[in-house]
Amino acid sequence: MALDPPWSLMIHTHMSKTIATLTLVVADYDAAITFYRDQLGFTLIADTDMGKGKRWVVVGPGNGGGARLLLARADGAEQNQAVGNQTGGRVMGFVETDDFAGEHAGMVGRGVKFLEAPRHEAYGWVAVFEDLYGNKWDLIEPKN
Repeated sequence: MALDPPWSLMIHTHMSKTIATLTLVVADYDAAITFYRDQLGFTLIADTDMGKGKRWVVVGPGNGGGARLLLARADGAEQNQAVGNQTGGRVMGFVETDDFAGEHAGMVGRGVKFLEAPRHEAYGWVAVFEDLYGNKWDLIEPKN
């Protein structure tokens, strides 16, 4: 006789899940850190030497909310081709703010390249910008 109860009789509790970290393939660790920290205002969460030229580099929003980015240096031809085109030209990420005008002005002042003027959509204020490699991002203030 089995001692473990059948799955149908087990009590299940709610397990929370979140997307915590996404990998972004970059050409150079330090250049990527400089862009995401100094131009976007993200926090450098980790920069750990892994040996043999590899580092564990994580950046994320300064307020600690949202997903983090693992900045992974490209290794080999296939990964090098993905730098700057990780989503085939589509917007790859969304930086959400509750002060669109202030955040947009700050990013422009720090040299972030926007591909369009801010526009109002049914879902809120948005403008597309590029990172240092050409990946497209949305700066967005969702409609309340």
